[in-house]
Amino acid sequence: MYQICPETSADAPEVEALYDLCFAPGRTALSSYRLRDGVPPVADLCLLLRQSDVLMAAIRHWPVRVADKPVLLLGPIAVHPTAQGEGLGGLLMRDSLSRARDLGWSRVLLVGDAPYYSRFGFSRLDGVEMPPPTNPDRVLGLELQPGAWVDVTGEVMRDLSAQPRP
Repeated sequence: MYQICPETSADAPEVEALYDLCFAPGRTALSSYRLRDGVPPVADLCLLLRQSDVLMAAIRHWPVRVADKPVLLLGPIAVHPTAQGEGLGGLLMRDSLSRARDLGWSRVLLVGDAPYYSRFGFSRLDGVEMPPPTNPDRVLGLELQPGAWVDVTGEVMRDLSAQPRP
């Protein structure tokens, strides 16, 4: 039986270990991490998926701004290598996006593989610029409310107005 629960500060070392296991060394040098520096994640959307208290997957969301509009930056999302291909990432993705919609967020951004993320409704965002050296073809967005990305273009910026995580 799988359980989805919010990440707490006590979970952080275990979550970081999962990200280290799933991603290449140097992951924190990616441009998306520069947008996260000094900005707390959206605590209500940082979720863990556990099976019998074993961490199987994790997802985080961060506040950013594009054209001074609030945007969720999704990521990282990771599934333990022993459970990849079982649909856990999709389960966690759909749950977190539903929670984001319920919390009033209207748009989500991520950097990723379009063929994979298109199944969740993400598509390429023209005119939205991640910090270099991000490939523009990998800048994807999702509207949680119809029209949320219409006329929203420009550089993705850190959201320094975000509140610290409890």
